[in-house]
Amino acid sequence: MCDLCTKHGDGAIWYKNAKNYANDLMSDLVRRQYVQNFLESTIGEGISALGRLETIFGKKKKLPDRLVTAMVSKAKEEHFGQVVPIEDVSTIMEKAASVVRMPCACRWAADKKEKRCCYSVSYSAENWYQDLDMSYFGKTPDEGFEILSGAEAVAQMESLEEEGAIHTIWTMVTPFIGAICNCTSHECLGLRTLAMNVETLSRGEYVAQVNHTLCNGCGLCEQVCQFSALSSQVVDGGGSVAMITPQRCYGCGLCRKHCPQGAITLV
Repeated sequence: MCDLCTKHGDGAIWYKNAKNYANDLMSDLVRRQYVQNFLESTIGEGISALGRLETIFGKKKKLPDRLVTAMVSKAKEEHFGQVVPIEDVSTIMEKAASVVRMPCACRWAADKKEKRCCYSVSYSAENWYQDLDMSYFGKTPDEGFEILSGAEAVAQMESLEEEGAIHTIWTMVTPFIGAICNCTSHECLGLRTLAMNVETLSRGEYVAQVNHTLCNGCGLCEQVCQFSALSSQVVDGGGSVAMITPQRCYGCGLCRKHCPQGAITLV
């Protein structure tokens, strides 16, 4: 079990611990300051820094070891985001007092395109997102928010999963649960570092597993996996089946979603 679950999960998955939905989490002044600066500092500056790192990686095909160690250590300490499957998204949404859909900050920072695939969740009458500076998206303070029910949000995220989106839970200073974003490894600030062999976004609490008696080797799971965790293996008789490398799997559930045989589960 990771240190975060030990510290914030009482021995279980941290985001399923009722204490992490407490009203008094919003009263933390450090957290309020973080939220106010989130779009400009965390996302805007993060995207700029990521662009510089991608340039270095493109030229040298690796980043300096010291830099990688520092990035990974900081990510583990802050635990700003983690991959979650759709059933855990539903659990998180069921507890929410309010759900608001807003533009994805990563996509806006990267190419100034508005894609509303980020869902703010609040667990008290006071909504944390009201401290966000929406002028970052060229909007007035009260623009860019769509109030939804938890069920509506989950239904929309299920559709986004059909399109290849990975669900990630984002914290506003852990263990404060701030939002569920739905992005891809090519667009998400946290997931883009994986292309440089740097793991900054935390893996999910699950891993995919293939039932080889049901698998027909169609290869669809391999096509949709964004973590290179799936491959095909030839079996007796000349056919093939899907094979999962657990060390690469992030437990997002995309392969399960797109398997026509129902041969993949998350465990």
